[in-house]
Amino acid sequence: MSISENVEHIRERIRSTAGRAGRDAGAITLMAVTKTFPPELIREAYEAGVRVFGENRVQEFAGKTVALRDLGDARWHMIGHLQSNKAGKAAELFHAVDSIDSLKLAEKLNDAAREVGKTLSVLIEVNVGGEAAKTGLAPDAPELDLILSSAERLDHLALRGLMTVPPYTDDPQGARPYFRKLRELRDAIAGPRLPGVGMEELSMGMSHDFEIAIEEGSTCVRVGTAIFGGRTKA
Repeated sequence: MSISENVEHIRERIRSTAGRAGRDAGAITLMAVTKTFPPELIREAYEAGVRVFGENRVQEFAGKTVALRDLGDARWHMIGHLQSNKAGKAAELFHAVDSIDSLKLAEKLNDAAREVGKTLSVLIEVNVGGEAAKTGLAPDAPELDLILSSAERLDHLALRGLMTVPPYTDDPQGARPYFRKLRELRDAIAGPRLPGVGMEELSMGMSHDFEIAIEEGSTCVRVGTAIFGGRTKA
């Protein structure tokens, strides 16, 4: 199938799953994950109606920006691990950073966003599965509380919610307890720990398991291979 057909098929699956879960499909964002894919394929997804895109590497995306700069209403999210020394470039290139995993990084991004005159939307990445090979904060990490307690003074960051990548299982149902854990963590944070700060976003679910994520409350599903096909390089 073409990219446009893939996008429509995914949107139909989102609508169907949201309906079964008693949710509004319009409240669920489809993010196209474009790591390793060239600008011409990204443009095809844009022409199919996708407006939110996720990139994993600052330098890779920097090389695509000239070819994509006419897509004025596209929103670019950094979803991969971000080193603090690349915060300045990330603040220039992206509308949002969905992978905050330390107070140091949050502070660097805040300073960089101030310098370029913008407010960055951010999500805190949580390693719900406790996997050593993955980045993100443990649900009970003291650093998480440090970031939350600093939200008010980080005046060029808009903290919107949480993101996770669960452990992979062949059966998508295996991701359910991890998605549920992230939602429960978000619910425990919103209001009681961060009064007045919106924490409505839950970025969880990818090509393999996004329907389970929607059932568990995802507000943004990150889909790459189901739109573009398999990647030919890492």
